[in-house]
Order: sequence, then C-alpha cells, then structure tokens
Amino acid sequence: MNEVDALSSSMPVSLPGLHRVDTREAAREIAEEFEAMFLSQMLAPMFEALDTDGLTGGGEGERAFRPMLVEEYAKEMTAQGGIGLADQVYSEILRMQGLSE
Repeated sequence: MNEVDALSSSMPVSLPGLHRVDTREAAREIAEEFEAMFLSQMLAPMFEALDTDGLTGGGEGERAFRPMLVEEYAKEMTAQGGIGLADQVYSEILRMQGLSE
C-alpha cells in the first residue's frame, strides 16, 4: 500500500462540519457567505496599504478592527448583488445536492 492509498483509506467518508444542504434557502445563504469571504480576501490587501496618521488615525486599535471593517464591506457588497460569484456557487450547490433549480 502506497502513501496515497493509506491516506485515502484513513480519511472519513464525510468531513466534520459538512452536511447535506436540504433547502434552496440554505444553499443561497452558503453561496452568499462564500462570496463575502472571497470579497473580503480580495479587499484586504487594498486596505493594508493605507496609511493613517493624525490625532485619531492609526495605532493598534485600527490594526485590530480593520479586518472586521473589511469583512463588513464584503458582506454589504454581497448583499447589494456582489460580483455574481454567489449565483454561480448557488447553482453548483443545487446541482451537487440534487436539488432542482
């Protein structure tokens, strides 16, 4: 038995935390969460390059809260229609779960 066979035979049939999506609403929610996460990752480098100075800018507080702000921007972008990624993911979830469109 080679390493790949040993690894695949020891992996569980279903990964923990994953479950069947039984409704279209759940599929839509998951697709939108995925798009928001993707947008957050794409926006983060853009905000990391911003310098802030002055009396109320910068510091440890801003470094701590900036990722949360970027995440909220991404969620709002998705809620307003996003970039269309959620629609594609939604269709794929429906197809893979056997739910008709």
